[in-house]
Amino acid sequence: MDTTDIAIITELRDGRTSFKTIADRLNLAEGTVRNRFRKLKEQGILDVTGLVDPEALPEHSVVMIGVQVRDMDLVKKAEEFSRLRGVISVCVVTGRFDLIVTVMLAKDFTILKFYTEEAIKVTNIRSVETFVVYKSFNLKVPLQIQSDDEVA
Repeated sequence: MDTTDIAIITELRDGRTSFKTIADRLNLAEGTVRNRFRKLKEQGILDVTGLVDPEALPEHSVVMIGVQVRDMDLVKKAEEFSRLRGVISVCVVTGRFDLIVTVMLAKDFTILKFYTEEAIKVTNIRSVETFVVYKSFNLKVPLQIQSDDEVA
């Protein structure tokens, strides 16, 4: 990634700016912006998506789960958690936990269902601690409707 890529990403902050507008602002060809955008997406560096304040979603809540694993294969465990229903993100961290897992819950997809139907699939977990988000600031998440009828 170079300074041009960073400039394009900066211009995409609101996610709705056209390639032509970005090209004009950066004095680039529209095709250059389009190609670099495509490459950044293909490489998994950039994703333009709508994010919502989880507090605005009726009957939904967010929890963060601190996870201690039994072995040191932290990246593998993080990848396993990332594939579970309801998981928004997983971070490998330092401190008393090895992973921090952010999960979106709903009226019919509770923390109990997450643990008994999803998290149980991940083996070699030493302990978990759940943190319920009562109020958040600057937290925006991808919309994942979590119900028995609709699975993200």
